[in-house]
Amino acid sequence: MNDPVPDERHPVIAPRRVRFDWSDTPLHWIPGEPVATHFINVLHLLLPAGERWFVRVYKQALPLVAGDERLHAEVRGFMGQEAVHAYSHQGVLDRQMRARGLDPRPLTARIEWLFQTLLGDRPPVPLLPRRAWLNARIGIIAGIEHYTAVLGQWILEARALDAAGADPTMLDLLRWHGAEEVEHRSVAFDVYQHVSGAYWRRFIAFLAGVVAMPLAVYLGAVFLCAQDPTLKGVRPRVRDYRRAVRKGLLPSNRFMIAAARRYLRRDFHPSRECSTRLATAYLTTSPAARAAS
Repeated sequence: MNDPVPDERHPVIAPRRVRFDWSDTPLHWIPGEPVATHFINVLHLLLPAGERWFVRVYKQALPLVAGDERLHAEVRGFMGQEAVHAYSHQGVLDRQMRARGLDPRPLTARIEWLFQTLLGDRPPVPLLPRRAWLNARIGIIAGIEHYTAVLGQWILEARALDAAGADPTMLDLLRWHGAEEVEHRSVAFDVYQHVSGAYWRRFIAFLAGVVAMPLAVYLGAVFLCAQDPTLKGVRPRVRDYRRAVRKGLLPSNRFMIAAARRYLRRDFHPSRECSTRLATAYLTTSPAARAAS
């Protein structure tokens, strides 16, 4: 549940140098649920390239927030956390999926192109000023970070995954990451407000993400099911998704739409979302975070 009082004044944002051992994690880490597993596995496809892109964009944004010492320090901590997130999810691709016969590289190469070229430093529209393009990308990141925060809260509370026997190492990766997303949930939005703040740009950037996200998740799940050596031509269907939602293994469309509606309010601020206390409580018990500290 969301806290009734905003509590975004978190501890100092700093990267936790976590490590994960994937030697005992099966390909279908939710037992008996290969399709639900692969819907969540799409995160591992998207996040390494996406989080590295965040860091590249924020290196350009840092000078623009130099006058706000607290925000400047939070951005540096945010960049450090995002870099570790990218490395950690890359480990799933390299040492968990590929070791079990699923090669994600044909799709991850296209995802890298998306972030490096389509969303790279060169504006996609002729004569669009680079500063305007930078503001637009910062707006896109602010919208993505809203969803990563609410999904982080969701995974922290998703006890159905424990009841289903989900692999504890994978759950720790997802919950450690989710807790850090909740912890730094205000940073991207505050940067956007500092460098631009235009509501129309935030609205357009978020709507583009709302259209792209479900398409990316579905296509990613189709790819993973097709590449899975244990699945013979299985394709994820809408009813597979709905079945997993009913079991509590995936967030519902209603959950995602409600999060979008809140973000599009003119008076939105991430401090009214999620629970820092829940996130920090998990980080004190996470095996990976405890080992890193």
